[in-house]
Amino acid sequence: MSDTPRALLFDVDGTLVDSNYLHTVTWWQAFRQAGHDVPMAAIHRSIGMGSSLLVDSLLPDDRDKDRDSAVKASHTALYATYWSRLQPLEGAADLLRACKSRGLRVVLASSADEAEFTHLLRALNADDVIDASTFSGDVEHAKPAPDLVQVALEKAEVPPSQALFVGDTVWDVQAAGKAGVPCVAVLSGGIGRDELKAAGAVAVYDGPADLLSHLDTALNTLNAR
Repeated sequence: MSDTPRALLFDVDGTLVDSNYLHTVTWWQAFRQAGHDVPMAAIHRSIGMGSSLLVDSLLPDDRDKDRDSAVKASHTALYATYWSRLQPLEGAADLLRACKSRGLRVVLASSADEAEFTHLLRALNADDVIDASTFSGDVEHAKPAPDLVQVALEKAEVPPSQALFVGDTVWDVQAAGKAGVPCVAVLSGGIGRDELKAAGAVAVYDGPADLLSHLDTALNTLNAR
């Protein structure tokens, strides 16, 4: 039996903010600018990985890898044009507030860099209920490595058995699993229910609003383990 949940750790892109497809199209543009024709479907399925892993998984091995940094910089610049227009997913802020009202610690665990993360926080507009945050600059290895989840656990000041991670990609589920934290997944990032369950998600909901409607049930999944 697991302990009573004391903290919820949240991925942000695709989980709380509706940004996955913006990342997809701006990566597509960045690849095109560098002379690479990468299908958007393949890019979308890689969203949630760290940028270096994403580039390495999508581009051919015989490319000039010295140009990878330029591709990543292009994506950052293209995506930055959307920062002021980022929108939270329905129910995202209310979900965070509901967790806080239940006495849970709320920690955001984003793969974004600090500048991008500032705009994600602004879109969420829920600073008053967020106990701590971590982003890419805090870790050496990006998802699906467990580093980000482990740092979030440290900031939540709880053991893995007393936390739930909420994410939207198989990379989130894998990272949480490697850190020993069960993952509740949402479909709002565009990854299918069966794929998320196959990766190890303990439950899957349509999005933040659906998770909010079933929050007590989701929290009970921790006690049922």
